[in-house]
Amino acid sequence: MAEAEPLHEELKDYLKANPEILTSDPDLLAALGLKAVPPNVVEFGPVALSRVSAAHRKETSERRKLEAVARANFAAQAQTHAAVVDLLEARNHSDLARRVDEVARLRFGLAAGVLALEGPGRVPAGWRPLVEGQVDLILGPRKLALMGHTPTALGLFGDAAAEVNSCALVRLAIWEPAREGVIAFGSADAKAFTADMGSDLVAFLARVVERTAERWPVI
Repeated sequence: MAEAEPLHEELKDYLKANPEILTSDPDLLAALGLKAVPPNVVEFGPVALSRVSAAHRKETSERRKLEAVARANFAAQAQTHAAVVDLLEARNHSDLARRVDEVARLRFGLAAGVLALEGPGRVPAGWRPLVEGQVDLILGPRKLALMGHTPTALGLFGDAAAEVNSCALVRLAIWEPAREGVIAFGSADAKAFTADMGSDLVAFLARVVERTAERWPVI
């Protein structure tokens, strides 16, 4: 070992003093896995490859996020269409309220789904009774929908209120002259419904509920 080390150092020194032995022999360089680069050329290969690889990883990550959002939107739309069929099969007002709750729990994995109606006048069985003007107190005057954590709406959910950390609320107007009401979906997940979310799908269900409820008078 003691003799090999001086020989190794001598060989290194010799090659440093005579680099043309390597640089002038492409076959030898290739065998060693090396490449000769002229002294006036900056080698960008590894840096460029690194940047391309990083860009590819970012693009792949963003594409996967978009694909996940698209799949979630498609699933939500499919469940909404199935929910519409469920609601249209209601036999009366109380059955409609029951189906709204079942749609919320079984199709969307929520804590509860509720129908509520302002007085005066009779409120159908299974619907939450509200005093006149209470829809405005819950949603805000003339506001059609509200998404997110809404303490003013927790009373709508009765025994399930303790489970609800976010809500989707849409105003209802049923019969002629119209009686104000609200359809409310509550989730245990605080991020299930947030203020920056669109309410289109929930509003669509609300319109289905309105048209379905108008099949029967409140008696």
